[in-house]
Amino acid sequence: MKKSLLATLAVATLAITSLSAHAQKDPDVGGAAMYPTKTIVENAVDSPIHKTLVAAVKAGGLVDTLNSPGPFTVFAPTDDAFAKLPAGTVDTLVKPENKDTLDKILTYHVVAGKVSSKELAKMIQKGGGKATLKTVQGENLTATMSGGNIMLTDAKGGMATITTADVFQSNGVIHVIDTVLMPN
Repeated sequence: MKKSLLATLAVATLAITSLSAHAQKDPDVGGAAMYPTKTIVENAVDSPIHKTLVAAVKAGGLVDTLNSPGPFTVFAPTDDAFAKLPAGTVDTLVKPENKDTLDKILTYHVVAGKVSSKELAKMIQKGGGKATLKTVQGENLTATMSGGNIMLTDAKGGMATITTADVFQSNGVIHVIDTVLMPN
């Protein structure tokens, strides 16, 4: 009887754990729900704090790429991150004649594959406190930990913090960051 009760409890616990794992939902971004069944672009369009990024992706002609199967890991700067850039920078970048520069900056925020924050933390630990990430643009980002936060350092020494991690998409994952990263 005791064994039967324990077995029943074990099965029930396993079932509940399994259900809650499947019911897990992405974190909200800027107060908007994000859905793992949508693509990176579909979710970004719904984010009220990524309007500048979405406009830049459209101007750069990267919508089809970021809607493709991927998978991609995108470090997505917020509107406030873009606002930190010198005045007029975004307006200049989205002009058709600056498409190559814009694409270079945008693809510098993308890594091939689906890298969760847990995997990134393991890479940092395995690398003795640093992990090097090769971007789709071709240059590297350096990931480190600082007080429990994952930090990204760009080619020019600028630093961004992942403020919302693991927003899973049908074609990858988004990590929201607080600073625009710049390649060489």
